[in-house]
Amino acid sequence: MAINWKEEVKKREDEILRDLDTLLRVPSVREDELATEDAPVGPGPKEALKTMLAIGERDGFQTKNIDHIVGYLEYGAGDELMGILGHVDVVPVGTGWESDPFIPVIKNERIYARGASDDKGPTMAAYYAIKMIKEMNLPISKRVRMIIGTDEESQWQCMDRYLATEEIPDFGFAPDAVFPIINGEKGNVSLRVQVKGEQKQDAANFLHSFDAGLRENMVPQDAHALLSVQDVATMEVAFERFLNEEPVTGTFVFHPENETVELTIVGKAAHGSTPEVGVNAGTYLAAFLNQCQLTGQAKQFVQMITEKVHLDFAGEKMGVAHTDEVMGSTSVNAGIITFTEKDHGTLGVNLRYPRGIAVETIEIRAEQELSPYGATIARGKEKEPHYVPADDPLVQTLLDVYHRQTGNEVFEQTIGGGTYGRLLKRGVAYGALFPDSIDTMHQANEFISLDDLFLTTAIYAEAIYELIK
Repeated sequence: MAINWKEEVKKREDEILRDLDTLLRVPSVREDELATEDAPVGPGPKEALKTMLAIGERDGFQTKNIDHIVGYLEYGAGDELMGILGHVDVVPVGTGWESDPFIPVIKNERIYARGASDDKGPTMAAYYAIKMIKEMNLPISKRVRMIIGTDEESQWQCMDRYLATEEIPDFGFAPDAVFPIINGEKGNVSLRVQVKGEQKQDAANFLHSFDAGLRENMVPQDAHALLSVQDVATMEVAFERFLNEEPVTGTFVFHPENETVELTIVGKAAHGSTPEVGVNAGTYLAAFLNQCQLTGQAKQFVQMITEKVHLDFAGEKMGVAHTDEVMGSTSVNAGIITFTEKDHGTLGVNLRYPRGIAVETIEIRAEQELSPYGATIARGKEKEPHYVPADDPLVQTLLDVYHRQTGNEVFEQTIGGGTYGRLLKRGVAYGALFPDSIDTMHQANEFISLDDLFLTTAIYAEAIYELIK
């Protein structure tokens, strides 16, 4: 007898929303300043992990908390292990919210909260998919383990800890991307670019500070600069003209007590893997400052950003552009921009790159282009490109289930965003955004629609059952 997965989900809609509401209320942003041995990435992520495992224990799953940084809940029996790799940490809140980001609000058939879409909502959908299989006592021949990370939005310390000590699943998926499937993920590396030197103290315009961005994998929504300015009126006119001509808003404030000017620009946040979707307030502010007759390293810093980074999302001007016929092209996001008189200029650039180019080549080419501005480059930890062939049975099963439940066209995809799917040799990302969903990941007023949440749960339940029965 065929199972009507959508009907099974419908019976549990209120339960799903209650548990998701509980999880979304935990402010699980990484806080290094509050980290302890007992809370490796801060109290919020630890509490979110504890909350998710408590839900699993309530429902009779085998659970394990590994040093308060990663955990899992498991169901079934057998030698083969399927992994569902979700995360309960979230990116910083940022500005522009219309409601408290950690008090979920249901409005217009959407649930609004930080993490609703990335990744607490999809993780809860996957959890209920497994719970349904368990409650229905369906015959299975494999184990399924939901692995819950707490540091996905930063350094993946959680999964480093898991992979070092725990059983690695034979196959699986991360509920942390888009349908119909993500079977390719670009490589991921960040470059820390520094420009040092001196400004002339008697310069017409002197840059005291510049600050934009929260994380390298987020497009900065806000940018601020503080300057000493010789001709305040002329700069104010130029700034207003700039705001009128560009897709940003901003403010110009003169502080007569110390004769400084404070500039603010507001753009639009977006995920760092799709910088073209956002409006980078930091690079726009740099572009304005590049018109302002700065001197020394301040001039070099804003000139470098304007000429080599601003609006060049493919990395052509940085010399790092590369395209693969299956995995697509390199993307570049200027996620962190800071400048102080003491520490000078720092630019944090995050790159997502396809197979066919080595990370060492990226670093060398970037250095060649940026060193004329007095820049030096340090390379961060990299993740290599990951690809599971379209004819793999895992990929085929997931696509078949998605097509059956939605009737939508199926096709393979590569993304610039990194998911836990890349941690498994036969690992992919699967949902929870649909082709017609509004993507609010890493943005203010993040939400997941209730229809998407419930349909995703049904898709996950059928897919997991097909893979472990």
